[in-house]
Amino acid sequence: MPSNDARTLLHTAVPTAAVGALATVISGVVAGGKGALGAVVGTAVVILFMGIGLVVLQRTAKKLPQLFQAMGLMLYVAQLLVLFIFLALLKDTSAFDFKAFAFTLLATTIVWVAAQARAYMKAKIMYVDPENTGPKS
Repeated sequence: MPSNDARTLLHTAVPTAAVGALATVISGVVAGGKGALGAVVGTAVVILFMGIGLVVLQRTAKKLPQLFQAMGLMLYVAQLLVLFIFLALLKDTSAFDFKAFAFTLLATTIVWVAAQARAYMKAKIMYVDPENTGPKS
């Protein structure tokens, strides 16, 4: 993974994991062990799905740059749909506290998207290939 890609992944995953850890502590205090487990599962789901999406988006940008914006929009819609499907499938679970899971899923998703937007704005990625001005052989 090139350094810009790794840096973007780092700048999005670390704040998301920090918010997930905070949500785990809060959920543990409010809802006990099942709440903490729900927050951990929610954080893991977001980091996994959003991380996979980021890798797919970066590979698309390298291979088919003309599809980058359309792919990004489609990918975000697909990710949100998958997260809603997770919410629908797990709403009656007794393995962990669903409210802690849902609120953590929401909070970490918002943090991931905001951190990813910030990482792309701060990245110094050339959008024009400079011409070679060196001596011709």
